Amino acid sequence: MNYRIIHITEYEYSGMVGLCHNEARLKPRALPHQTCLKSNVVVTPMPVDYLERTDFFGNTVSYFSVQQSHKKLTITATSEVSISPERDLFDSGNNQTWEEVVKFIREDRTGDFLDVLQYTIDSPMVESTDELLEYALKSFKPGALLIDAVNDLMRRIYHDFTYDPEFTTIATPLSEVLEHKRGVCQDFAHLAIACIRSMGLAARYVSGYIETLPPPGKEKLVGTDASHAWFSVFFPETGWLDFDPTNNQMPMDKHITVAWGRDFDDVTPLKGIAFGGGQHRLSVSVDVRSF
Repeated sequence: MNYRIIHITEYEYSGMVGLCHNEARLKPRALPHQTCLKSNVVVTPMPVDYLERTDFFGNTVSYFSVQQSHKKLTITATSEVSISPERDLFDSGNNQTWEEVVKFIREDRTGDFLDVLQYTIDSPMVESTDELLEYALKSFKPGALLIDAVNDLMRRIYHDFTYDPEFTTIATPLSEVLEHKRGVCQDFAHLAIACIRSMGLAARYVSGYIETLPPPGKEKLVGTDASHAWFSVFFPETGWLDFDPTNNQMPMDKHITVAWGRDFDDVTPLKGIAFGGGQHRLSVSVDVRSF
């Protein structure tokens, strides 16, 4: 499948901004099953400085500085990607129990696997608790295959929690998400990651996009898609496998990966600092279409 993604972010300020510095993680990653055909980021007003770098996790980061006065800042990221569905998610390498994988992670200290350890411990937005461990244990039964346990956890989150974009913010703690059983894709990914890490396993946060299909007989409206989030779990024999608890599925050819890290804080699509401006209004439009 080939996709074109147009992601537009606009900041409108009540006063003039004299200077701003920003960084964006909006360019899709290059992966064995995903090829980024082209991608560019356009900033208005035109930035004085613009450069790209690769962060610690291998994500592409675009840095830009706007030094002329402005009351509106627009960042438009346009990308085209090709995704291959030819992936065997259930090959013979996924026949280890979750206890065997925990033992492997604890004992293997070779260079290839040292990177995995950072995804087994708490991170700024994901903290393991007794309540999350209790929720996880219902899926991680003794002797269960890791692939089966994670799929069961994904299924339970999908059925137990209600998607509610009005309930949480970026700062809502997982304890409230767990208590009220409500949240959005970011919350469900963080919840799953916390559960998996509480079992001694490795899980990371993945940000990207998924195409939203209109109701039957309706035309798709421009800009009605959104950024999406899911999680990935480490399997010693096959590497990292993705799971989407919001949609109760293992991503194949409809999920577009942009970045990954320990949690959302590592992969924020856009962040920065502005001098002046007063109050601001943020609007985001995302359009994902196949071609």
